[in-house]
Amino acid sequence: MKIPRSARISGEYQKAISEVISGALKNKHPELSGLISVTKADVSSDLKNATVYISIYAKDEETTARSFELIKDNAGFIRKELAHIMEMRTVPALRFLLDDSMVYGARIDSILKQIEKKEDR
Repeated sequence: MKIPRSARISGEYQKAISEVISGALKNKHPELSGLISVTKADVSSDLKNATVYISIYAKDEETTARSFELIKDNAGFIRKELAHIMEMRTVPALRFLLDDSMVYGARIDSILKQIEKKEDR
């Protein structure tokens, strides 16, 4: 079974964007902090737009918000770096969205642990 071209490209962009954020962007902006993961990249079928989901695990919500804004503000820089990494004719315009599924999962896990403690009593 063949994997659609846009799905393969999305995976490659996900890896490349992660490399750019952890490398060149962190070097340019050392104040970028927290554990930053690119959880998903959806590239449109015409390869002109990409929605990138970012997960940031930081010590507090303010640091998370600051890091996410820094990534959004540097979308052009990230796109320029992608042009050097990816061997494609065009690089899509990037739109970043905050993926809070890790935080949501941690919250659910803590609730389940509290329920388990109550049942053990």
